This record gives sequence, C-alpha cells and structure tokens, in this order.
Amino acid sequence: MNIPIGIPFAKGHGTGNDFLILEDPGDALDLTPADTIQLCDRRRGIGADGVLRLVRCTAAPEAFAMADRAQWFMDYRNADGSLGAMCGNGARVLARYLTATGHHPGGPLTLATRAGVRELHVPAGEDTHHGDVSVTMGIPALPGPDRITVTVGTRSWPALHVDVGNPHAVAFVDDLDHAGTLATAPAVTPHSAYPHGTTVEFVRDLGSRHLVLRVHERGVGETPSCGTGACAAVAAALHRTPHPGDPVRYTVDAPGGRLLVDVAADGTMTLTGPAYLTAQGTVRLHTSWPTAAAQGERGLQRPAHGASTPALLARADRGLNRLNGEHGHQGKAEADR
Repeated sequence: MNIPIGIPFAKGHGTGNDFLILEDPGDALDLTPADTIQLCDRRRGIGADGVLRLVRCTAAPEAFAMADRAQWFMDYRNADGSLGAMCGNGARVLARYLTATGHHPGGPLTLATRAGVRELHVPAGEDTHHGDVSVTMGIPALPGPDRITVTVGTRSWPALHVDVGNPHAVAFVDDLDHAGTLATAPAVTPHSAYPHGTTVEFVRDLGSRHLVLRVHERGVGETPSCGTGACAAVAAALHRTPHPGDPVRYTVDAPGGRLLVDVAADGTMTLTGPAYLTAQGTVRLHTSWPTAAAQGERGLQRPAHGASTPALLARADRGLNRLNGEHGHQGKAEADR
C-alpha cells in the first residue's frame, strides 16, 4: 500500500480571500500544478483560493537576486495551479504567519515576490494571529490599450487595463448584480491585451472615495476579496477623476470585508486590512485522487535538491509548533468569518 506523504500546513485569510501556507525554507518541495489544484479543491483537498509557499530567498532561484533586501520569498500559486506574480491579501496573510511563528518580531517586514520586493508592516505587541497588516503595493501602471470591453451575457462595459504586478480589467457599473453569477470568467476584449488572462473587477463608485466591488480572479473564479483588485479599482477611480497630487485614502468594500487603500502624492499605494490565521494541520496528497481539472496527473513529487522527507517535515513542523505553542489550538479552526 502506497502511503502518501503528509505535509504540514497553516491556513489564513484576508477579508475572506483564503490561502494555504506551506513553509518550505530550503526550496525542497516540488509542488506541481496538480498538487496545487488538489490542495485548493474544497471537496477533495483542504480548500483555498491559492497556495503560499514560503521559501528563503537564498534558496529560491527566482528570488536569489532579492536576497540582499528580503529574507523570505512568497511563491504564490493560483487555485488552478498557475503561478501568480503578486497577491496583496496573500502577502498580508503570509506576514501574519511569519509573525505568529516567531520568524519575525513584528513591525516593518520585506517580502520578495515575482513582482519585486514589497514592504509590509505588522503592528508589534498585538495578538499575533489577528489584526490589520499593511503592504506597499507600488504604483499601478496603465499599459493600455484604451478600448477594453468587459462582457457578461448581453451587457458590456468599457474597462481600464490596470497592472498591479498582475493584470486587471476594471469596469464601473451601476449595479453589481449585473455581473451575474460570475460562475465563468467574463469575456474581455481585445484578447491581445491579456494574452495570459486577467482578473476582472466590477466597481460601483459611491462617492467620497468609497468603492464597492466584486471580483473574478484569474485562475480562481469569484472571490470574496482581492487586494490587488482593490488597488486596481482605486487606480481606475483616480484615472476617471484625477486628484491634485495630495495623499488620499480610499475605502474599498468587497463581499468579504473592508480594505483601505492609501495613495501617496507620487501614486504609491498601500493596502491595509485584516489578516487572520484560522487553522493548521497536516495534509496528505493522494496521487489516486482525481481532480476536476487534472485527472490522472501526478501528485506530490519527492523532495528536490537532495532533501529527505523527514528533514523537510521537521522544518515545517518547527514553524507549526511555534504557531501552536503560544496559542495551543493545533488542528482547530477559528470561526472568524
């Protein structure tokens, strides 16, 4: 009988946007797209909008060039197994994890991502499992083209192409219900503007720098919240009604909760909102389990780079033990949503 490998994990969310955290400091896990799909499957796995693999920059080929500025690299995977460059809510949840496990004392924190180094802040001295976390998201780009159209059913809206480390199409609507069920991705044209797909935001502007939105995330589907999407929505709002350059704050409400986006005079955006750790445990990846998107694909691979399975598990267990030792709730989930 082939017993699958057990992998320690933690789980957290930012305004309902939930993630699995795999601590892999030595870059030992060969995590395949099929593995990610299984982990994120809400019936066949643990269930999440994405996977956050935590790797030391000195061990991660993608992040080695950033090792002089950041200790940790966020390897973000969408629920469909694709790689993600940046995830605002995911970065905040990962910062919460680093603080709760004793990897970081709180206060300023730098994190390497595929979109570059991001600055975060976790208030020191608070409950390490709860509370607001901020991340500097940089200055969004408006790469064009000017004529983007988003279509759902018989309705179409003009949209703005915004890049926040990942692509977005932002459409302002009169009624969020007009977006429909968002069971499938909205049609976005021209296709050449987004050769690898895009996240789509449907936004209502309530005035007084207050936005409400719904999001269909690329590689995931509709999610309760999206950190880069909140910043993209603010960038689109500012494009419609430019401000004189003074710092401003926007409130962005999503189905999963409220996020704040501060815009500096130079256009740099900082995203702030709650980040929670909700559960921890061990997950087994079964190669015999079919998934809706990947029938018959291989499961978790042997640890790469010569690392043994016991050594890999011991490293991950140490992080979870620190998480468990202070608060004593291993295997329990907090009813915080």
